[in-house]
Amino acid sequence: MVKIGYLTESDRALWEVLTRGKDAHFGVERGADAYERTWRRLLDDDRLRGIAARLDDRMVGVAHYLFHASVWYSGKCYLADLFVAPEARRRGIATAMIEWVARDAGERGFPGLYWNTLEDAPARALYDQVGKVHEGLIHYSYRRDAADGFGPMVAGAGDHDVPQVVPTGI
Repeated sequence: MVKIGYLTESDRALWEVLTRGKDAHFGVERGADAYERTWRRLLDDDRLRGIAARLDDRMVGVAHYLFHASVWYSGKCYLADLFVAPEARRRGIATAMIEWVARDAGERGFPGLYWNTLEDAPARALYDQVGKVHEGLIHYSYRRDAADGFGPMVAGAGDHDVPQVVPTGI
């Protein structure tokens, strides 16, 4: 039977093993300080949550999620990470974790749950069952070096001192 609950101080070592497994799966490298910082935030920040899934009292899955405001809707919940150990997959653990997060988020006033995944992720078979794909949406993340071609940021937009991008060389 799968048991799911919030991470506790005593989960630290097993959490890091699973989280490093998730990072290795996605080819992400992090220093020890990043794991420590994230662990502290998961336990101490009211907007962030971490949960563990246990199968036969053995931790086999972790999920991290955060709550945030939404401009047009009630609060939202972003499922940032979901990982189940390879030997425990295909037993309903990931589904149970998503449902647990959705229930927790709804109870806290953040009913909109969403996440991102890679197009070729094997987990999409599950995600297609429990979620809906927003066809046509493309995810962008700001590339800091992209601003280099637009010149300096200029302050002084009315009463608010909002930075304005002033194009140069166009």
